[in-house]
Amino acid sequence: MERSPDRPAPPARMEAETVTQLPAPPPAWQVRPVVADARIVTPGSYVVRAGDSLRSIADSTGAGSEAIARANHLAPPYLVRPGQRLTIPGGRYHLVRAGETGIAIARAYGVPWSGMVGANQLSEPYILRVGQRILIPGGATPTAAERAAAFRLDIDAIVTGGEPALAANQKPTPPIATSARALPATAAVAPPRALTGGGFAWPVRGTLIRRFGPGASGERNDGIKIGVPLGTPIRAAADGVVAYVGSEVPALGGLVIVKHGSDVTTVYGHASQLLVQRGQSVKRGQSIALSGSTGFADRPEVHFEIRQGRTPVDPLSRLPAS
Repeated sequence: MERSPDRPAPPARMEAETVTQLPAPPPAWQVRPVVADARIVTPGSYVVRAGDSLRSIADSTGAGSEAIARANHLAPPYLVRPGQRLTIPGGRYHLVRAGETGIAIARAYGVPWSGMVGANQLSEPYILRVGQRILIPGGATPTAAERAAAFRLDIDAIVTGGEPALAANQKPTPPIATSARALPATAAVAPPRALTGGGFAWPVRGTLIRRFGPGASGERNDGIKIGVPLGTPIRAAADGVVAYVGSEVPALGGLVIVKHGSDVTTVYGHASQLLVQRGQSVKRGQSIALSGSTGFADRPEVHFEIRQGRTPVDPLSRLPAS
C-alpha cells in the first residue's frame, strides 16, 4: 500500500454527497428526551440503620450509590452495618429513567459526556441502569443556547454513551444476524466478550493519504484516511457487532462503528451508502458500507480508526504490513 505525506484537513463544508442507508429507527438519544431535573445533594453524613442497604441509602439521600461507595471505600458486595457513619458526597445527581442514554443526559445538562464518564468512573460497557443516580459535573443547568454550545457529538460519546439504560435485571439484546430487520432504538445491544478472528484486516485497499496523529496544520487525526474509488466496498476489519450506523458526526459523513469485545472498537467514515444495521453481527471481511466523499472529505476516501477503550491507537500498528 502506497503511503504519502499528511495533507491538511479540508475546511468544514456541507456534504456534497448524500448518505444512503437501510431503513432504521432514529438513535436512542433522539427517541427518549431527558428532563434536566437533577436533585441537588448537600455534602454530609448518614448513620446506617437496621435494614438499610446502599441502594436504600442512595434513595434516601439522593446521592448515587456508586458515588457513596467510592467516598467510603466500599468494595463489592457493598455491605453496610448498623451504626456505620457514611460520607455522603454532594453534587447534582440525575435519576436515570428507562431508555435514557448518556448522550441524551449530557445534552440535557449541557455538559460533555466525557466529563460525566470521568466524574462517575464509568467503564466498559458504559450501559446505564434504570434507577441509577449519576453525578452531573459543573454548576447550575445552563440555558438552551449554552447547552447546544457545550455539547458535541463525537465518536467517544457514541461508543460510551449511546446505549439506552437497562432495567435492574434486564440483559442487553443479543445481536441480529442480518440487516433484514432493525432493532428498536430502545434496545441496548450486547457487545462481544472478546476480540476474535485472528486480528485486524484492512477495511479497503487503496492509497494512504493521511496518517494517524497530528497533521501539518496541527490538527489531530484519530485514524488513517485511505483514498479509494467511489463505491468501493468497506469491509469489517474484524468480527464484531455494529454499535452505530448514521451520519450525525458532520466531519465523518456516513459512519459505521463496530464493537469487537476486549474493549476494542473500529470506526469507518466518509461512506456514501451504509449496508448494515445497529445491533447486527458482522464477520471480518464482510461489506458494511460503500466508500464516498461525505462529511469533510474532498475526494472518495475511507476514514478508519481503531480504539482501545476510549483511546484511539494508530491503525498501522494493528494492521498487517501488506
